[in-house]
Amino acid sequence: MLTRSVAVIGTGYVGLTTGACLASLGHQVTCADRDQAKVDQLRRGEVPIREPRLPELVTDGLAAGRLRFVVDAVDAVREAEVVYLCLPTPMGVGGVADLSEVEDVLARIRDALPAGCVVVNKSTVPVGTATRTRQLLGRDDLAVVSNPEFLREGSAVQDFMNPDRIVVGSDRPDSADRVVALYAGLGAPAVLTDVASAELMKYAANCFLAMKVSYVNAIAELCERLDANVRDVTEGMGYDPRIGRSFLSPGPGWGGSCLPKDVHALLQASDEADFEFRLLRATIDTNERQFQRIVGKIRLAATGSRQGSLRKLRIGLLGLTFKAGTDDLRDSPALVVAALLRQAGADLQGYDPAVTAPDHPGLAGIALADDPLLAAKDADVLVVLTEWPEFRDLDWARLAEVVANRVVVDARNLLDPGTLSRAGFSYHSLGSAPRRPEAGPRRHQGLDLDDRRSGSRPLG
Repeated sequence: MLTRSVAVIGTGYVGLTTGACLASLGHQVTCADRDQAKVDQLRRGEVPIREPRLPELVTDGLAAGRLRFVVDAVDAVREAEVVYLCLPTPMGVGGVADLSEVEDVLARIRDALPAGCVVVNKSTVPVGTATRTRQLLGRDDLAVVSNPEFLREGSAVQDFMNPDRIVVGSDRPDSADRVVALYAGLGAPAVLTDVASAELMKYAANCFLAMKVSYVNAIAELCERLDANVRDVTEGMGYDPRIGRSFLSPGPGWGGSCLPKDVHALLQASDEADFEFRLLRATIDTNERQFQRIVGKIRLAATGSRQGSLRKLRIGLLGLTFKAGTDDLRDSPALVVAALLRQAGADLQGYDPAVTAPDHPGLAGIALADDPLLAAKDADVLVVLTEWPEFRDLDWARLAEVVANRVVVDARNLLDPGTLSRAGFSYHSLGSAPRRPEAGPRRHQGLDLDDRRSGSRPLG
């Protein structure tokens, strides 16, 4: 494989994974980030995000001399043959993607780019961004390529090294071939297309996944009304190869750093194209309703009434990140549900294995605990909001001794109903009838944890 000199601008989930993985494939990679403290940290081999295998790749790349980190983007691109733009494109006013960081970087690196260099948009950007990039660069000796990422947080390295496909959009076949060659040896099919199709492809994929989640959440609610079991329904659906098993698990709603902004961006683009994308709008409406539905299930489970008051009830939250395997709290459905519970007057205490400090605004009003037992102490109801596998293996008999009421609402259908029932809990999941406890009183005062301390904030 031909070794290339590559620059990666931005060291978030996408940028750092892209840089470290390309270095592991033998390329010479320079990653740039304007945050000096973060660059210093990465130079020491310390990865500030939770992502399996990524710390090892960074350490190996540094040791082999194939990976370096700089603050100055101009320094990074001076000798680069390929420059990846891996910059944030957050949701702006009206749902349109905010490209200000992309445009700022292009203005800074424009004159430093070597002749013949290929500029690659790796970030998720609206259709037309490649054209806008060429205009901002204003140089005919440069090529602009769209190479959207399809990485999932928590398995980003696995996804990069074992891709389903490599999408490259370009109006110049030679430039597309140069980008595809960077991934030689991965054995993935390459989809070569025009830039507009490549840019739309990422939005189309993410929005389809969002629709699939909204659909299965609606099916789960229908199962409850028809006395069916959504676990059995989705198992049967998953055997159909036209449907597949992925994204068929009901939950508190979809969120994270990608789906919400991509769905709103595509809806905005549709409106600008004078296309009424009713299916996508219904996907958003269904998701917004799902947050409220979870709160309604908690209200019913905790009070026995759909109109019962949550005021002053103590609710223990298990899981705060938007998905297991990551420490990312951006647009976490768990935090949306928590905010609604706070508005209803509930007192919240929470635990997440990846959250140790209350430095995110969405955590305001949640007493963080460094142990699930502390999150459960004196709780009127426990709510599972993130699908961390370790929650299955908790000592539920011991948790039963510290809660005020043995009630669990499993918004991820993660737990084993029999285990919870044998521990004396009333178990409420999505898409099936509640399971009552097999033994034990509903209310129990037990284990004294008053001498324990939470990791970041008091429980009182």
